Amino acid sequence: MKPLVVVVGSFVQDLCWKCAEFPRAGETVIGTFATGPGGKGSNQAVAAGRAGAPTVFIGAVGRDVFADAAKKFYRAEGIGARFIEKPKHATGTAAIMVNATAQNEIVVALGASALLQPRDIDGTLIRGAKVVVCQHEANLPVNAHVFRLARKAGVTTVLNPAPMRPDFDARVLALVDVLIPNETEFVTLANQLGIAPSPFTESALQAMTPGDLHRLCRAFGVPTVIVTLGKRGCFVSPPEGVPTFIPAHTGIKVVDTTGAGDAFVGGFAAGLVESDGDLVAAARLGNAVAALSVTKFGTAPAMPAKAEIARFLRRGAT
Repeated sequence: MKPLVVVVGSFVQDLCWKCAEFPRAGETVIGTFATGPGGKGSNQAVAAGRAGAPTVFIGAVGRDVFADAAKKFYRAEGIGARFIEKPKHATGTAAIMVNATAQNEIVVALGASALLQPRDIDGTLIRGAKVVVCQHEANLPVNAHVFRLARKAGVTTVLNPAPMRPDFDARVLALVDVLIPNETEFVTLANQLGIAPSPFTESALQAMTPGDLHRLCRAFGVPTVIVTLGKRGCFVSPPEGVPTFIPAHTGIKVVDTTGAGDAFVGGFAAGLVESDGDLVAAARLGNAVAALSVTKFGTAPAMPAKAEIARFLRRGAT
């Protein structure tokens, strides 16, 4: 089936430790270990694919056991993948700690993902899609290349600016149709662009009225800005009309928040395809995918399937 969502970005192998409390500097704590496929790009592709959108992931890996596991995982999922091998570099890895309250701390070594190049991108996949998604967990010049290809073909471009990096070039925003930052990324971007009231902090963001937040979003120069607000939900600032606040789902047992942002982005991309471009409907689907993802441990393996999402929404979860 022709892929309608193309995600270009990172694959990393998640190395996860669960512990009661995060260790302090110099402290050793006892925990449990698990490993599995991860990386923001890959997680988003899995979320979109499981949510029902024909999806393909494009990313770079080394020539090692983690790369072999990635290919096996995608074959089992039935989700398309184009893994570009970088034999002189290791597949990326992420060290993740999750405490008893489901909060996480993460360090990522990008490895081969940092070597993804414009020449590695199959332009026919980009031009044939409806939605193209990029993040900041791979080689950043690739994002601009991918978005230029997509823009020329009339394909919707989605940027998740995570993690925020000092080498971010704001000029790429001119090629972005939908920008999806979390609170930290939104504050960093607003300060970097010089469009925010000073001093602008996460506390200041949380205190803003919907009208003020919408006006600030409009100053980014991106048609649509969606700010993910963690356990509060998300805020959709469209190019025309009034903004929409979508509250997070309640009544769920949170096990692990790792990958929740990726779940939202992948679910949103699938929702754009399913709803034929309805931004609010797509964001509502993203909210549901993110809510279900935090009820399980891990990142890509925690992404819910289409049937699970449908059951969740049918029973009226709020």
